[in-house]
Amino acid sequence: MAKVTHEFDLYGKHYVLETGELAKQATGACLVKAGDSTVLLTAVVSKERKDYDFFPLTVDFIEKMYAVGRIPGGYLKREARPSEKATLTARMIDRPLRPSFPAGFRNEVQVVATTLVADQINPVDTICVMAASAALTVGGVPFEGPLACVRIGRDRDTHEFIVNPTYEERDNSDLDLELGGSCDFISMLEAGAEEISEEDMLAAMAFGQEAIAAFCEEQKKFFAKVEETNGPIVPREYILDEPIPEVHDRVFAHYDEMEAALKDADKLSRIGKVEALKESIKAEFTDEERAEWSRAIPVELKALEKHAMRLMVVETGERVDGRTPTEVRPLMVKGDYLPRVHGSGLFQRGQTQVLSICTLGMLNEWQRLDTIEPVDGKRYMHHYNFPPFCTGETGRMGSPKRREIGHGNLAERALLPVIPSEEEFPYTIRVVSEVMESNGSSSMGSTCGSTLALMDAGVPIKRPVSGVAMGLIQEEGKTVVLTDIQGLEDFLGDMDFKVTGTTKGITAMQMDNKATGLTPEILRSALMQAHEGRMFILDAMLDAVPGVRSETKESAPQIISLTIPTDKIRDVIGSGGKVIRGIQEDTGATIDIQEDGTVFIAGVGGAGDAAAERIKAIVKVPEVGEEYTGRVVGIQPFGAFVELLPGKDGLLHISRVAQGRVDKVEDVLNIGDEVKVRVLEVDEKGKISLDRIDKPEAPAGSGRGHGGERAEKDGDAGRPRREHRGPRRRPGDKGEGGDDRPRPRRHHGA
Repeated sequence: MAKVTHEFDLYGKHYVLETGELAKQATGACLVKAGDSTVLLTAVVSKERKDYDFFPLTVDFIEKMYAVGRIPGGYLKREARPSEKATLTARMIDRPLRPSFPAGFRNEVQVVATTLVADQINPVDTICVMAASAALTVGGVPFEGPLACVRIGRDRDTHEFIVNPTYEERDNSDLDLELGGSCDFISMLEAGAEEISEEDMLAAMAFGQEAIAAFCEEQKKFFAKVEETNGPIVPREYILDEPIPEVHDRVFAHYDEMEAALKDADKLSRIGKVEALKESIKAEFTDEERAEWSRAIPVELKALEKHAMRLMVVETGERVDGRTPTEVRPLMVKGDYLPRVHGSGLFQRGQTQVLSICTLGMLNEWQRLDTIEPVDGKRYMHHYNFPPFCTGETGRMGSPKRREIGHGNLAERALLPVIPSEEEFPYTIRVVSEVMESNGSSSMGSTCGSTLALMDAGVPIKRPVSGVAMGLIQEEGKTVVLTDIQGLEDFLGDMDFKVTGTTKGITAMQMDNKATGLTPEILRSALMQAHEGRMFILDAMLDAVPGVRSETKESAPQIISLTIPTDKIRDVIGSGGKVIRGIQEDTGATIDIQEDGTVFIAGVGGAGDAAAERIKAIVKVPEVGEEYTGRVVGIQPFGAFVELLPGKDGLLHISRVAQGRVDKVEDVLNIGDEVKVRVLEVDEKGKISLDRIDKPEAPAGSGRGHGGERAEKDGDAGRPRREHRGPRRRPGDKGEGGDDRPRPRRHHGA
């Protein structure tokens, strides 16, 4: 294949699609560029069909650190496991692609996105869907394309929509909406928003659909150039699992029994009845038939269950658990669920139960991100865990799977707009949602449970957030929108549409859609119905937990922030960190000092206050007239050094230690004595002169020396007469031994 390049401009940005030069042994390959950001998308389809009853599609997004001119960290110095962002991007590519393949496609498909250049201006994620679509098309793979994905932002100031905003434009946007689909319908949606209205969200979605169509049209122009250069793109032939009429008829003859088995509000009981029915239907086939139709029989049994559930909803308006389409499952809400943790909340909706726990930490505990994006890290984290026991199963425990990362990210985006700023609440915040039971909508349970945990922890969120999962059934020409879908309705339905928000507006959304007939009217109905469901759930949450705790719990660290002069940072840290370590060891507090002089102190109980007082004392500069009770830390012939504050000494001259003249400081003061003093002078070098408050009388005999009455009369008590002080010393005279006699150093307080 000869190299083909197609360059185009859309919505103020430049794009390139290219094929025929790189990765030519793949089934299909396409290089895509946005600005200088460059990603290679490859698609490979296995030659053999797999013996699966599902479509085996794998998508990998590979972040290469050379794309941003960095060497990976760690001992090995090479890329290892994918980052959270890489996992989310792989999911973004997967979700529009998966429903576009024909039913019964059983050949394994692997799509790999390899980042070659990340220009730190244009994100590389959304353009990957367009490139994956192009790679599959030029490779002749059968799917419903072309497909594209766009990100829609909205300028905070002008409220104008932006297609594929740069990182800088995203910083000034109150909407981050990713849409994936074809020219005609949206199959994937992911959004974070700063409490925007349903009407504004619908407008953004409509605008995004137009943008997707524009990118799909550019792909068609690209394919025309490919065919013009290299000849027609020949579709590859793959054997599909086709329904076998005899198997279909024999299985669907049990429709009434399946409908009866499905009508059970208890998940495990219903699953048991359905599985028992499926086994009895299988038993009607002979061993030879089961061997011949080993794939067809399970597929038809699943189809029977799906058809019975869907037909029940559209014909009777009743769901398998007896609810109406708009009814929310029974709720249980409990705040302050666990002792000693910083905050916790239990949220249960039907048979989905989530326990969320909030932990508060220092700002320096924020998560540092090592990715190809120009993002350093984050101070609010949400982690979602879905252990196998929550569905009554056994399984592997360990690092989070893609689904857990995706659900955790959704709940994080849902709450991020209401998290207080660093200045308002100087903490790093981590919330962990443990799914204890699951029957669908566990990510929305995590959102609600996390709101409860944050409120219980005393985090001053702007407004509480609730969430609900919406579903869609399109069967026999009828459409029904479902509120608060359970697992079966998610798995067998046409749409999983999750919406979170506050009383003011939407904060996050996520949608996976399998229905090609998703009209704007249906979307509007789903959003408005979701609003009613969210408000119903929020009312129940606020009945149980009326508001945010007025202050953090005693078990949580109390964080104090203060500002010190930058030239005093070295004094607080000390030589080799000796001073700051000493404060932390003595008080039990944790101290973090920023370059601008901001100090964050965290401690339980009074530890933070004690550390703060120590730091204030170190940086404080005594002022003239201030009084202190200090401790004598040094004595010289000319006076005593008194510690006013940690690391701050002043000189109390010998003439000011008592009323009357003293011969030696030790006659009045000793090291370790406490003495009340007043600051007389602070010179330009910071040296401090002191005066003693409430001076005692000089001890009897102190200061008399050899002068007797004359000495006292002259006010020179303790000063020897000239004849007792030896000959006068003149310039050039030598002391004993021929050395210059050292002159006493004149002190600033003399």
